[in-house]
Amino acid sequence: MKFKSKKRQFLEIRQKEKHGTCRAIMVKINFQDKFSKFSEHWTPKVIAEMNDYQFKLVKIEGEFVWHNHDDTDEVFIVIEGKMFIEFEHETIELNQGEMYVVPKGVQHKPYAEQECKVMLVEPKGVVNTGEASGDLTAQNDVWI
Repeated sequence: MKFKSKKRQFLEIRQKEKHGTCRAIMVKINFQDKFSKFSEHWTPKVIAEMNDYQFKLVKIEGEFVWHNHDDTDEVFIVIEGKMFIEFEHETIELNQGEMYVVPKGVQHKPYAEQECKVMLVEPKGVVNTGEASGDLTAQNDVWI
């Protein structure tokens, strides 16, 4: 009887999680599993929150837009592949297992010649195109 009660409780939590009504659940997250749930590029998906920060996965390919984030730094962590971040006077290359912190207010343009899988860490509510808006502006706070 105790097992069924625990199982039922777990299933109720999963239902709440699925419908977006519960976020404070401790679960192990597999990046590859989460990446398999979407195929579009430049559309960050939230996989976890810590305090007021969100951990987002995004697939990138091709060029993004020049933009900045006036109120926050932006962290890029390359999970798989290779990407570049272009700045006014230089371009940096990031490979699998590497990360870079773009300081707040700095204009930058990420791009990847082939599909690259990236984790972003940023405060909740940050729009992917920063102060620039356009065709690549993604819906915010989309969980997978």
